[in-house]
Amino acid sequence: QVQLVVSGGGLVQPGGSLRLSCAASGRIFRLNTVGWYRQGAGKQRELVATITSGSTTNYADSVKGRFTISRDNAKNTVYLQMNSLKLEDTAVYYCNAGVTRTTGWVTDYWGQGTQVTVSS
Repeated sequence: QVQLVVSGGGLVQPGGSLRLSCAASGRIFRLNTVGWYRQGAGKQRELVATITSGSTTNYADSVKGRFTISRDNAKNTVYLQMNSLKLEDTAVYYCNAGVTRTTGWVTDYWGQGTQVTVSS
């Protein structure tokens, strides 16, 4: 079994920073592409950033230059550093990972959401 545990959300003022973590555990051979998504109240879930197993990154236009996705393969953990936070970044943030399990199967997993609230 594989689990993704998301942590690091909270309340922050506009212009502040937070770092989210997505830690994978279980029978993992390799953590493949990982994405951070978010869903604001009354909105559809949207892709925020992705990072491949080779650390190629991609960002939504709304977060370019402010958010940085990174990974620590030794820890099977992916991070989302969020700087210069804006009110519109308020959302529940989720991570999604493609995982190659020790059995060789590739399965898609979601972590639980973490609330990020940007408010003065």
